[in-house]
Amino acid sequence: MDKVCFKTKLGPAAVGPYSTATLAGETIYLSGMIGIDPAVQKPVEGGTLAQAKQAFENIKTVLGELGATMNDVLKTTVYLTDIGEFGEVNKLYAEYFGPDYPARTCVEVSRLPLGLSIEVECIARRP
Repeated sequence: MDKVCFKTKLGPAAVGPYSTATLAGETIYLSGMIGIDPAVQKPVEGGTLAQAKQAFENIKTVLGELGATMNDVLKTTVYLTDIGEFGEVNKLYAEYFGPDYPARTCVEVSRLPLGLSIEVECIARRP
């Protein structure tokens, strides 16, 4: 099985030495997405919910570049700097990933890149 590294043209640029996604066989391993507006390559304003929405939009955009949709996501990992915001993020998450929800892990972490409060990574199938 070949490994193919993918760098987005429509989503946010990487903030380090990594690929936006790695493709292996029928699987897409999407790097963590944060609330960066790809049009200006800067974090969105408005707190965790605004960042979550942008992160989910970035996931949708990158998956689209690869011919996949949110329905192709098999597993997510959500990193929050404040687990107290889980409830609100969870409602928004349901809008993007439902009704056939992927498996998910959600954890609280002390810090995330660029001082943001949420990061989401995904594993998806290639259609």
